[in-house]
Amino acid sequence: MRYRLTFITGAAVGYVLGARAGRERYEQLRKAARGIAQNPAVRNTVESAGQNGLALASKAADRVTTRFGDKLPESVTGRVKYLRERTGGAEDDWGTSSR
Repeated sequence: MRYRLTFITGAAVGYVLGARAGRERYEQLRKAARGIAQNPAVRNTVESAGQNGLALASKAADRVTTRFGDKLPESVTGRVKYLRERTGGAEDDWGTSSR
């Protein structure tokens, strides 16, 4: 309950301060965020982190499958198989491959 109350209080304070800042400040923040997101160094770092994350997730999935193979419920193995077939190395919306 304490965390819920803290979240609600934070959201209310953020809303009030945001409303006072107005549209002009919002546009400034939006422009700054867009500039950061379009920075080549940031884009490269994000892509690299995405590739590393996919590689680690693939390794972890292979280890779990190897170690627990027959012990996993059919629902889990079916879902993993479905996701692997679905992502099958195609490009995603961020321009990174899924493998």
